[in-house]
Amino acid sequence: MTKQVVTANRLDDGLAVFYKADDSWHNSIDQASQVDAGPEAEALLAQASDERNQLCVVGPYLIDIDKEGAHATPVRYREMIRTLGPSVRPDLGYQAK
Repeated sequence: MTKQVVTANRLDDGLAVFYKADDSWHNSIDQASQVDAGPEAEALLAQASDERNQLCVVGPYLIDIDKEGAHATPVRYREMIRTLGPSVRPDLGYQAK
């Protein structure tokens, strides 16, 4: 079954963040709560979209991931770019650190 995580953009700096079921948002996709697609994923999205979270993030939604060992990788290219940073300037974004 496909695994999913919830992602959004943080309001204060616009960075892509990932939701953990303890009501926290992380820059790393590996920190996100990973759930099976379906009712469990929809419940996690509802939790991430509550009024409290609307004060710190915008536009939470589910994305599909591939899980290899301890590392999660987004399935879609768009989400890979959001996770890693700009694809044309490797000296900027998350990959520059």
